[in-house]
Amino acid sequence: MTEPPAKPGEIPVDTSSSKKQDWLTPGVRGIGSASFLADLGHEIPTALLPSLLSSSLGASAAALGILEGIADGMAGFARLAGGTLADDPQRRRTTAIGGYTSTAILSALIGVTTAVWQVGLLRIAAWTSRGLRVPARNALLADVVPAEAYGRAYGFERAMDNLGAIGGPLAALGLVALVGVRWAILLSVIPGLLAALAILYAIRHIPQATNREYTPLRLQIRPVLRGQLGQLLIGVALFEMGHIAATLLILRATQLLTPDVGENAATGIALGLYVAYNVAATVASIPAGHLGDRLGSIGVLTLGVALFFLAYLSFAVETSSLFILAPAFILAGVAIGCVETSQHAAVASFATPSIRGSAFGLLAAVQSFGNIVASAVAGILWTAFSPTVAFSYIAVWSIVAVVVLLWLGLKGDYSAGENARTSES
Repeated sequence: MTEPPAKPGEIPVDTSSSKKQDWLTPGVRGIGSASFLADLGHEIPTALLPSLLSSSLGASAAALGILEGIADGMAGFARLAGGTLADDPQRRRTTAIGGYTSTAILSALIGVTTAVWQVGLLRIAAWTSRGLRVPARNALLADVVPAEAYGRAYGFERAMDNLGAIGGPLAALGLVALVGVRWAILLSVIPGLLAALAILYAIRHIPQATNREYTPLRLQIRPVLRGQLGQLLIGVALFEMGHIAATLLILRATQLLTPDVGENAATGIALGLYVAYNVAATVASIPAGHLGDRLGSIGVLTLGVALFFLAYLSFAVETSSLFILAPAFILAGVAIGCVETSQHAAVASFATPSIRGSAFGLLAAVQSFGNIVASAVAGILWTAFSPTVAFSYIAVWSIVAVVVLLWLGLKGDYSAGENARTSES
């Protein structure tokens, strides 16, 4: 049977051949490698930023907090804007290459700064570039894999990203021992630029769209919020309102362990638990994608949010027992592996090609701003009342999100690829 011609602006997909191919295509491998190398690269300056600011430039902890808060906020706005750019097939390719390249260069230049304001400008600019590229990368991934394999593809990308998050701080430690803090930051440009080459390799394996119409730049919020995609994003937003930064989990473990083992040992154990968290996230991502492709991404997302609920309840308990803390970190790691993989796969499945960039941009913005708000509120509750109150508060958001996602799942078949195959009527 002859396949219908691709509509203007869409990436043509050869379904007859894609069904015969394994899901781990050259394009998927290229994007996964880019995520690994990019995370490896920017985690080096991230890990060394506190040392550079405090020891070399004399900045306070408050200055670091303000700088990182502004950078995270700008990254959130940039992700929303990046979604607009990523709606167009050609722009998403240019944005991805430019975003990976500029993030690598801007982050590495922090190594030659001589003032706090210079660090701030470069960090904010780097995080803005990073935010711009995120929707483009996620939309590109949907271009290089058949819809029925979205879960596995996004699971692979998340696993590679988490591997980079593990390797970055370890690489930072090794480089500091060899060449010092500033040169370690400068050398982070190497994996960052290799990430740009990897994304270019992936793009070379995407079929060029034919008869492509010019797509005007516009932020498509209303179309994204319609139907099943909009309902999904409501469930995601509810979860993100209770999804705190992992640094608060490290702080909780450190405070609980310090009375028993001392501050230095507690810090070391807490960082070891955080490594376990990242390992669990890495290991869980691809199986979560497989499960999503078979049973539906909404079900895997609901499972991940439920695991977060259990983890947060564990962190609410006042105990220094590693028999509670270690499973809590591992639960949270498996949860984030399930949640991030299924969120991306579901958006790729539900969004039509013409708004897929905007959909990923809105998802990334919801994730970013939700995390900022959740962490800020939890921090206030932690200080004003207790850590138990803070973790109980965010656990409530998780269970509310579970209820909403269960309701969405019961409304119909949300199997991966369903909307991508039947959309654009």
